[in-house]
Amino acid sequence: MNKRRDLILLICLAAFAFLIHLLCINRYGFFRDEFYYLACGQHLDFGYVDHPPFVALIAAGTRWLLGDSLLAIRLPSILTGALIVFLASILAREMGGKLFAQVLAALAVMIAPVNLFIHHILSMNVYDHLFWMLAAICVVKIIKEPKPQYWIWLGIILGIGLQNKISMIFFIIGFGVGLLLTEKRKLLLTPWPWIGGLIAFLIFLPNIFWQMQHDFPTLEFMRNAQQYKITPMPPGQFWSVASLEMHPLNLLILLLGLIFLIFHRAGRPYLLLGWIFATVALLLMAQRAKPYYLSPAYPIVIAGGAIALEIITQRRGWQWARSAIFILLLIGGALVAPMTLPVLSPEQFIRYQQALGMDSQATASERHEFSALPQHYADQFGWEEMVIKVAEAYNSLTPEEQAKCVIYGDNYGEAGAVDFLGKKYGLPRAISRHNSYYLWGYGDADGSVIININNDEDFESLLEEYESVERCGSTYHPYAMPYENHLTIFICRKMRRPLAEVWASAHVYI
Repeated sequence: MNKRRDLILLICLAAFAFLIHLLCINRYGFFRDEFYYLACGQHLDFGYVDHPPFVALIAAGTRWLLGDSLLAIRLPSILTGALIVFLASILAREMGGKLFAQVLAALAVMIAPVNLFIHHILSMNVYDHLFWMLAAICVVKIIKEPKPQYWIWLGIILGIGLQNKISMIFFIIGFGVGLLLTEKRKLLLTPWPWIGGLIAFLIFLPNIFWQMQHDFPTLEFMRNAQQYKITPMPPGQFWSVASLEMHPLNLLILLLGLIFLIFHRAGRPYLLLGWIFATVALLLMAQRAKPYYLSPAYPIVIAGGAIALEIITQRRGWQWARSAIFILLLIGGALVAPMTLPVLSPEQFIRYQQALGMDSQATASERHEFSALPQHYADQFGWEEMVIKVAEAYNSLTPEEQAKCVIYGDNYGEAGAVDFLGKKYGLPRAISRHNSYYLWGYGDADGSVIININNDEDFESLLEEYESVERCGSTYHPYAMPYENHLTIFICRKMRRPLAEVWASAHVYI
């Protein structure tokens, strides 16, 4: 009876996580990357320049089943986020935690600011969290009893995880390091780890073939992102941002989890999990990667911290402390939640941010100018207004010109917004030389009429490419990212060179 009651409690906690996302689902608009993933879902393939195919399948399936509303597009992510909260409690239970540790692990995962954003939108990151959590549970089961079926399931999870996000390789490397540095290395003398690895490799193989066929564009994308896009962070800054993203209270639980895994008799059997976390953290810092890349690894150590707190409070008879910990996490989570979950209007958020003494660049990991809102919020504004301006330019064309017209976006956000939002305005397809849009090409366009979304200072360079360039309005939204504001909508006619030649001359993988 107690097990059933505990299960109901944990399900209710996951349902609460689902509900808080549902209540603010329509407060802002579509996020830039969501347009891109939706476009990828319209071009199903075994790979894309900047990610494997799993999220494109999710996007395509979601639209087919549920439609195009913001709620429909984000519903699978929100459900997956709630499942991750529940699985955090399962991980703690598998490691020996009782109800307090299970609830604490789930609550810690639920309030993490980075999770509140990632679990709210369509992206590959929420599924990355899911596969890491499932893989960690499999690893714990293998530690407790290395049955062949657990290795097979681990191989399947890792393979699908790689087809979602290549960073799953960090888990695999960390797992390998953990095996070698603990007594579990003897498992490598059995065939099952190698069978599990082979299963993962075979599942991921179609993407490898796709990379070979397209000259490994993902490697070029990663190099360019490191060189031109991602802000380099020294270790101190990396952990400063990471602590804000996971929540400072969760950082304390995580540190306690590491101590538990290293020194406590109940935690040492699961030290392999600590090695996974440590290896991934070191790899990411060495690459000067974005701190949020470490976010799927937090729960596997936080679960240990939750068990440690359970042991401490039980031994000392501090039952009151357990309630205090829950209250502290709930209050602390609620105070920080507006930073990554759109519970406030933009105006309210700006005032709240100022009251906390923070600015929009506090956790910035990309080299951009920022608006009054942080990038993860700003990138949800201005798209509808941009598409309306494009539609005005398109409607000014003659029917003959409209039949030949395509719309050029400088990046996948602009092109994706036109493709998704432009349907209700009767707009033609968008083209771009950014990431996978480049591989999708320009279709049957002949370059005679192109509506170009660009900076006004590029007017002279456009005149070098076209015989006629006409300004037809500009974009603006007070909360959009600065580089998406005050863009000019140009109608460009008659390319001076063949479009095929222009297209082949350059692509942008970043």
